[in-house]
Order: sequence, then structure tokens, then C-alpha cells
Amino acid sequence: MMGSFVKESIITCPECGHKELEKMPTDNCQWFYECKSCGVIIKPKPGDCCVFCSYGSVDCPSIQLKKDN
Repeated sequence: MMGSFVKESIITCPECGHKELEKMPTDNCQWFYECKSCGVIIKPKPGDCCVFCSYGSVDCPSIQLKKDN
């Protein structure tokens, strides 16, 4: 049974600072994200599993669920 987790995160572009509320995928990690303001392709920082863990206001669902265990 899956625990509860936050499904949305505010992702902040490291290039222009634009913030966008995005729904996070629950079945995989998202490795790339295109900023809706400047168009740069964002990739996770070394050691992070996805762009939400690197640039989001909330860790991705898989990390949230691991912390619950």
C-alpha cells in the first residue's frame, strides 16, 4: 500500500528564477524539465534522482515515500 505524499511541487529555474507549480510523476523520476519562461532544459544536480529533488519545493514522491519508512 502506498503512503501519502505531496503530488505537486514548485520548481524554480536555476537560470532565470521562474517558478512554476507542477504535478510530479508518481511512477518514475523526471530527469529533464524545460523552463516555461526561458526555455532552458534543467537536469538534476549530481546525486539527486530528479529535477524536483534538485529544484522543487518538495522532494519527488519516491523520496517522500522512502523517508516515511
